[in-house]
Amino acid sequence: MWLKKLKPYLNFPLLAAISGMAYVIIYSAIDHIKQNSSSELEGKTIIYYWEKWSGAEYNAMKSIVDDFNKSQDNIYVKMLSVSSIEQKLMLATAGGAPPDVAGVWSHTINTFARKGALTPLDGLMKRNGIKASDYIPVFIELCQLYGFTWALPTTPGTVGLHWNKKLFREAGLDPESPPQSIAELDKMAEMLTIVKIKRKGINTRIRYSQLTEEEKDTKDFSIVQLGYSPSIPGWYNEMWGFWFGAKLWNGKDKICANSLQNIEALQWYGSFAQKYGIRNLQEFGASCGNFASPSDPFLSEKVAMVQQGVWMYNFINKFSPAMEWGAAAFPSADPARLSNVCIAETDVLVIPRGSKHIPQAFEFIKYTQKRKVLEKLNLAQRKFPPLADISDDFYQKHPNKYIKVFVKLSESKNAKSVPAIPIWNEYKNEFIVAYDQAFTGITTPATALENISHRVQLQLDRVIKRWELVKERRFKEWRKIDDQN
Repeated sequence: MWLKKLKPYLNFPLLAAISGMAYVIIYSAIDHIKQNSSSELEGKTIIYYWEKWSGAEYNAMKSIVDDFNKSQDNIYVKMLSVSSIEQKLMLATAGGAPPDVAGVWSHTINTFARKGALTPLDGLMKRNGIKASDYIPVFIELCQLYGFTWALPTTPGTVGLHWNKKLFREAGLDPESPPQSIAELDKMAEMLTIVKIKRKGINTRIRYSQLTEEEKDTKDFSIVQLGYSPSIPGWYNEMWGFWFGAKLWNGKDKICANSLQNIEALQWYGSFAQKYGIRNLQEFGASCGNFASPSDPFLSEKVAMVQQGVWMYNFINKFSPAMEWGAAAFPSADPARLSNVCIAETDVLVIPRGSKHIPQAFEFIKYTQKRKVLEKLNLAQRKFPPLADISDDFYQKHPNKYIKVFVKLSESKNAKSVPAIPIWNEYKNEFIVAYDQAFTGITTPATALENISHRVQLQLDRVIKRWELVKERRFKEWRKIDDQN
């Protein structure tokens, strides 16, 4: 009986070719049958919503979905947690079987939009009174490409310096005064680093800043506590140039990987291996646990400073609630010229191309953009709304006393994000390799970045050439879709 009922739903083109999609399609088909048989949903339009989140983040958004379903009688949103959502959403859209709404990351918009997998939202926004000026600029700009808006933001994040005040105090540093420049960060890191070294046959623990020059040169010590290293957690390697005033491309057709500022950033990154020794850093890293666990190096107080996002509060509160800590902007190489530099990203909601219920899907998205709804969602996830106007009540209720630091960073003119370059994944991977090579001394920073520029520029030239052949057709198609919606 079930197979007979399922038969109409199993004719999706993907099912025959994509085994990884089968569970999602079958789940949706069975659920669709069950929901349609419910008298509670009779006459309602069912919207399928795929979301990448799981755990507490999923539960926070599920609460919003439940509120929406109770708020009106015409639409019912069915939310499904989907792992590897980027691949599955692209495949489902290509196969003509997408969900009506999907929650993805802002850095994926470039790929999805260029491949025709998203529905432009500008007409829908205009008709529903949603304006770009409603948002903190960096977050709505992340949703825009080629003059169209492809998504609306939900839960954003910025990154900043987190430091351990107790370890600062023990090192003789002011626990309320984080470093204000890269040079000051390096100096404080030396004072906060504790090593074990043998002196006159006796194992001694001493701060790195108290070693003799000969001991520093020989590096015949092991690291017990580390002040700071950009290799922990090792994220953002492709973006360190932002703190030195670098660009990754000119925004149109030229790669800027080998700029002087990017070279300076890579030299700084590599200086930690030269200073503390690659082997010592590797052995120290091997003694630490995974991110967001009790043995995380920052949470277990083995590392005094780390660059992390607004989400770090959740893990401190869970795994190290007694820690004395602070948060501030991560210092730049030139604080007078480059203040409040940060990376800004956001989770977003999109309507995949081929959605069968676009007006109803946008009705749900519109609901999520209300201030009270975004504030509820971001309070539950311990983040902050992407809105230009955030209520005082939100700040008063937020448990992270540094939440305004992260909001202020997002409002900075130096808030940066993943560039909308059409070959970002390839570019990012090249940077990861270059940073590893420079860190281990396989090649010089200048050579590594010159190699990147050459290889990635060739790829970019090919992509741009292909894009020039189809872009006018794409623009015409997108304008038509936007007008129809």
